[in-house]
Amino acid sequence: MNKTIQTYILPKEPLTLKQKVGQLFMPAAFINDTEEEVQQMEQLIKEYHVGSICFFHSRASAATNFEGKKAIVHNEKSYDRLLELIKLYQKAASIPLLIAIDAEWGLAMRIENTAQYPYAITLGALTHGNDLIHQVGEAIGNDCKQAGIQWNLAPVVDINNNPENPVIGYRSFGDNRESVVEKAEAFLKGMAISGTLNSIKHFPGHGDTATDSHLGLPVIDKSLDELLQNELYPFKKLIEVGVDSVMVGHLLLPQLDTENPSTTSPKIITELLRKQLGFAGVVISDALNMHAVSKKFPQKGTLEKAAFDAGMDVLCFSEHVKEGVDAILSDGSEQRIQESFDRIWKLKHNVFSEKENPKEIESNSCSQLNRIIAENTITELYGDKVMADHIKSSNFLNVSVSFGKKNWFAEEISIQFGSKTVDLDAALLSDKENLVISLFPPVVKPKNQFGMDEKTVDSIQKLIRKKNVLLYLFGNPYVLDILKLKPESNVVLVYQDFEEFQKVAFDHFSGKSKAKGQLPIQLKTFRS
Repeated sequence: MNKTIQTYILPKEPLTLKQKVGQLFMPAAFINDTEEEVQQMEQLIKEYHVGSICFFHSRASAATNFEGKKAIVHNEKSYDRLLELIKLYQKAASIPLLIAIDAEWGLAMRIENTAQYPYAITLGALTHGNDLIHQVGEAIGNDCKQAGIQWNLAPVVDINNNPENPVIGYRSFGDNRESVVEKAEAFLKGMAISGTLNSIKHFPGHGDTATDSHLGLPVIDKSLDELLQNELYPFKKLIEVGVDSVMVGHLLLPQLDTENPSTTSPKIITELLRKQLGFAGVVISDALNMHAVSKKFPQKGTLEKAAFDAGMDVLCFSEHVKEGVDAILSDGSEQRIQESFDRIWKLKHNVFSEKENPKEIESNSCSQLNRIIAENTITELYGDKVMADHIKSSNFLNVSVSFGKKNWFAEEISIQFGSKTVDLDAALLSDKENLVISLFPPVVKPKNQFGMDEKTVDSIQKLIRKKNVLLYLFGNPYVLDILKLKPESNVVLVYQDFEEFQKVAFDHFSGKSKAKGQLPIQLKTFRS
């Protein structure tokens, strides 16, 4: 049943200078906070007239737990808690808050038991699927609106041209600049239908980096001409089309600014983004708690002030709102404060004058869309198609490497082909020459070999070296770079481990459907 969306009204009377400065701040809100922490957030909103908040799962989630040392508690009711907190925080605000979230592949990026759509790299495998990407953008926008979220900090428009990138990778549409623009534009247009605000990120381009900006400061040592040809290209093209906001990442570009990271660089924000690229909308920072910049500004409030001075409008994940507000009030010009305030106020006016409720979403629409996307993205990387066909028709060994995930694909092969499912140890001991391996890496990020232990990786490499292997990969295609594939190796990329994708993979294996996808990136070691 479609819920009635709460209507919020902006005040008509002029705001004080302190209220205007407060509108620049977007502290982090955590769905799994304690009551004491919730009350602290309510007080912060009331006292400092915070303009927006960005929701994260918990203080142990990736947004704050960079080293991954804290255990993340699964909360079956986190969506209901999100709705409660949005109401609480809006009630605490004298000026309606813009509620933001990172929902690049849906609310599931932050919230359990919500709709999850494919990663950008999966959508990048679509060869004629801009309409599907449009539908994904619209569906995610509707999910956000339904929850009371007005601002989705997406999509990522970085060109992922570095296989070693630890933080972008699967979040990018690919390594071709034209494809990235085309697919990002389809996503943006879909999301716009829902009335949800967007943010293209991470300016001036985070793709060609091998450092995680949560932990350190990535360096991109390229000239402006080089950047305009690649990293800056999607931003320039999409700004021309029209976007609500641009998120600035934490990057050092020494050929543009030798001293300041992009977050605090007037040369990059004011001169390049504002003046040269002509962007007149809201500029928002990437999370200011990230170590790339936070460690360089140990004094509370100085990072917020430096980012503001550089031209930033919204200070995302500010951990020092009080000190930041005080620093800007004491030293910022009224004209400069007014400029940022006006841009933010325009966004709020657009959002809070919207009367339409989001479309009602059928409970199975996400599953249906995922199925269609799966049918159009599954990708063959065959070095020896004759051998691939031979393995399928032979008395092959059905090897599951699923790390506890539900392997419907292997189970269905066992049922339909009579090939019992075995693990890697059994495969190594078997005298069978032909193997079908279904691999489900534990994590999508490349850290620690995508979460795979050394023994597992060594075993797969050994089988690839000694046997005839047909590999179905239900995960990040960059996994292939660590498997030591041979030129004649045969791989089918399925990209996601959703049940819909597994069913399509089985249809492909059994010859009921053909592969239509295209690898959206260049792999480092595969078919050099």
